[in-house]
Amino acid sequence: MSNGLIAVCAVVPIVALALIYFIWYFVTKNGLISLVNDVDESFSAMDIHMKKRYDLIPNLVETCKGYTKHEHETLARVTEARNNAMRAAPADKPEAEKELTSSLRVLFNKVHEAYPELKANGQFNNLSSQLEQAEHEIAQSRKYYNAKIKLLNNRIQKFPSCFVAKRMGLERKPFYELDDITERQTPKVSF
Repeated sequence: MSNGLIAVCAVVPIVALALIYFIWYFVTKNGLISLVNDVDESFSAMDIHMKKRYDLIPNLVETCKGYTKHEHETLARVTEARNNAMRAAPADKPEAEKELTSSLRVLFNKVHEAYPELKANGQFNNLSSQLEQAEHEIAQSRKYYNAKIKLLNNRIQKFPSCFVAKRMGLERKPFYELDDITERQTPKVSF
């Protein structure tokens, strides 16, 4: 055997391994990029449902103002919580949403207990129904978002894709969770 043939035989496996590595690396990187984009898209979808709820709240507050003369503080708290949730950065969104849900729950509890004439108002009932539907849509989109987060976190943490994720600067993302068990329930808005 000639030295040239021996050199070629020694180089071919190295080149083949390098080629396999680069193909694996780029397939893994593209898969991670797709998952990151899926997470961003699912958060955006959830944000759209939250915006729908934000848009309903001013109408609900205005409807309540005419009936609930003594609830200025409660209505102001709902409005402030809505504004804070709308302005919240994605990382702060769960906490802001929790405050909004809590203030809405207080408002509906007060209306239910003290204002039977408001409960009979058609516009209030319509807005309440729309808000309940928006809450359901938010819960569904939160579930979808968390499923995408789970897929991404698995790929970031599992071997061997963890090496590519580290090179890309990807870190585990937190789930969109509600802390308090009472916050886990959809606000009851039907009357």
